[in-house]
Amino acid sequence: MDNPIDARVVTALQSYTVLAIVALLIGATVIAPFATGIVSSEPDRIAVVDIDETITGPSAQETVRQLRQLRTDSSVKAVVLRVSSPGGSAAASEKMYLAVNRLADEKPVITSVGQYAASGAYYTAVPSEEIYVTPASIVGHVGVIGVAPGDGLSSQSTTGADKAHRGMTRDQYYAALESMKRAFVGAVMTERGDRISVSRATVAEASAYHGGRAVQTGYADEIGGIEAAIAGAAEAAGTSNYEVNYYDPAKPVSLASLLGGSANGTASSQGAPYTYQGVDSVHFLMIYGTPEGVHANSTTTAREVNADA
Repeated sequence: MDNPIDARVVTALQSYTVLAIVALLIGATVIAPFATGIVSSEPDRIAVVDIDETITGPSAQETVRQLRQLRTDSSVKAVVLRVSSPGGSAAASEKMYLAVNRLADEKPVITSVGQYAASGAYYTAVPSEEIYVTPASIVGHVGVIGVAPGDGLSSQSTTGADKAHRGMTRDQYYAALESMKRAFVGAVMTERGDRISVSRATVAEASAYHGGRAVQTGYADEIGGIEAAIAGAAEAAGTSNYEVNYYDPAKPVSLASLLGGSANGTASSQGAPYTYQGVDSVHFLMIYGTPEGVHANSTTTAREVNADA
């Protein structure tokens, strides 16, 4: 006859075994999704894009392409523009502005200014949600420089009056200059009008401001470096789990190259981004200062055009 005590022990052990198995199954059901979440959770991305060159057609094309890629990448939650540029070509600067404006419609864009974000580079930055500057940064200089060939007929014969003026009469030249100035000033007032403390006419005077004064006038928002800008971008995107990726889509270009000059300021048609070999063309620039090789009497700045924009 079996021992009843042994039977009870066996029954108890079987019960404990069943309970243990049930507990393990319940624990696995609760813990597995949590563990899977930890393993599959990838950090968000904050993209830092360098704009540290004179803005030319080729540099703008590469930067616009990079911004488009970041805009369509769902893992990129915010973009920081690390700007240290004096500006450049008016047409190229407008392309940059439009690309940043579209990007800012879909995800936070923050700008961190190094040495300067002036003229066309400031145009590029104005759609940003916040602009961070250092005390030594220079921002603003809202305006256009027009560099035109000499007026009058050349020794060559032409088939039409405008051919003698390289496709643009003097009146057309000033009208184009005024139109571009109005577009630039209008963009600044639209993007930052509720923060800028100076008048529209003052903006059109093309003044440039250093860091602290830029914040006071509303041309910038905060004093801080790139790390502060990245933290601001993460906050704007609502993420605390992120990694930072850096991009430099365009190579730096010298000021001399704007008008086809060499490093020492002499004219050259080789590799010049805004000239055509054998053609003396009109240039419209959004740049801080005067490019090398350009005489003061050959330029007209936005300050000299009617400022009632």
